[in-house]
Amino acid sequence: MKREPKKKRRKKYILVILLILAVILVAAFLMIRNFFHRPQIAPATPSDSAVVETAKGRIRGSEENGIYQYLGVPYAQAEERFVPAVEVQEWEGILDASEVGPMSPQSSMLGMSGGGQEGTDNNCQNLNIWTPGTNDGEKRAVMVWLHGGGFSTGSANDADYNGADLSRSGDVVVVSINHRLGVSGFLDLSAYGEKYEYSANVGLTDIVSALQWIQENIESFGGDPDNVTLFGQSGGGAKVLALMTTPYAKGLFRRGIVQSGATETMGVTFTSQEASTSLTERILERLGITADHIEDIQNVSLEDLEKASEEALQETAEEYRIPAPLSDGYAMEWGPVVDGDYMPTDPVTEDSFAENGKGIDLLIGSNLNEWTMLMGGDQGELTEEETAAFAAAYPNEDVGKANKVDTLIRLPMLKIMSHKADQNDGNVYAYVFTWDESRMGAYHGAEIPFVFAHEQNGETAQKLMEQVSQAWISFAKSGVPSAEGLPVWEAYDNDKGATMILDAESSLAYGHDRELMKLLEPDMSAQF
Repeated sequence: MKREPKKKRRKKYILVILLILAVILVAAFLMIRNFFHRPQIAPATPSDSAVVETAKGRIRGSEENGIYQYLGVPYAQAEERFVPAVEVQEWEGILDASEVGPMSPQSSMLGMSGGGQEGTDNNCQNLNIWTPGTNDGEKRAVMVWLHGGGFSTGSANDADYNGADLSRSGDVVVVSINHRLGVSGFLDLSAYGEKYEYSANVGLTDIVSALQWIQENIESFGGDPDNVTLFGQSGGGAKVLALMTTPYAKGLFRRGIVQSGATETMGVTFTSQEASTSLTERILERLGITADHIEDIQNVSLEDLEKASEEALQETAEEYRIPAPLSDGYAMEWGPVVDGDYMPTDPVTEDSFAENGKGIDLLIGSNLNEWTMLMGGDQGELTEEETAAFAAAYPNEDVGKANKVDTLIRLPMLKIMSHKADQNDGNVYAYVFTWDESRMGAYHGAEIPFVFAHEQNGETAQKLMEQVSQAWISFAKSGVPSAEGLPVWEAYDNDKGATMILDAESSLAYGHDRELMKLLEPDMSAQF
């Protein structure tokens, strides 16, 4: 058989490689685009069987396949920018809750635009509820979802966050919250008058108002106000950590679940008061607003506010040498400010965990690859010792992808769980999600449809989905994650380091990747 000339074969191989790279880039683009611009939960037909009395009036939702759904329910009302929302006024008649409410104005994140502002409003204080029963005297565990997108973008209205499947599969009440983000939620004007005392954390004050609403009203939706669990992914996980830190959320929830929810500068720590003050000064200077005319900030267009903020964020990052999470250089993102009051400390303190996190059980983990398969940040060429450590840590994974293991999020997760375990007041349960059906790795957010009990393609993926969602439900109900087919899930401590590896065949490992992390990031690993 006659072979093709070498030059022709080489050209064919190059074309194949380029095609593969193109497919990967398109897939990455679609994933990133969908991360910031996801389809919303569809409106539903209102039903008279879904009328519920709240403290401010009656609302009408919808009912389908045994689950009652309420969308866009107001829990507070923002009358001005940069100040805490106030109580919703009582209404007459029945309020329609059959379609989602407005979401927060969006800010840029990771150097990428938050997108258009369609459907956004400063008065975005609304939530969504799914429940198997209303006014039935049942006291179901309540699972409150905090969406991702850092503290800058995203909403509770994404179709991926539809809580009907999770509510049905676990007989739990699922709630998701919209709240102010980005410059709308975290612009620090506290130096410009008492009115703006909490402006640096006003996005958190929204979430606290929502949790207070839940305490007052959730029994009408079949929920137990004394058994509330917060769960969130990425920025949503960092929000859980922030709420475990602020004294203003004390007593409003019992447990927290953090899914891939921190980097060193967003979750382990938050923005310092100094950097926050400097950032605001730069923004006001660009807008031409002086201290004696601070109220002009209320009338600045969102477009101008965003433009001034983007430039000021970068300059402030460079001044305070805030490392960029996904690239070299410096970057600053919007988020909570450690002001000594609303946020007394960072979540991770020098020798423990934030004082207000005492008594709160924590389920925490990350995904094997996170961003490394999509946006770089991999480990480069590994040594034989590092490759062997990866094989020992993850014996069921392709050793050829050893350099794609994530450290950006995994190391902060280890630091958080280690310090929380040291606090010795509330159990810690750890996991790593390694399932890779897409061949794009266990990427950032890959676990979300499993957590929300959305049907999966294939028997193996469906089984894993049932185990993951039931483990989350079990933790919300009892404080201990468990599911049929999973090994007994032991609590994490700093001696044994028990960690559940969630995959086609899940297993409990002990300190499985400590050696690997020490080799890959010796400086950071030495901190815990």
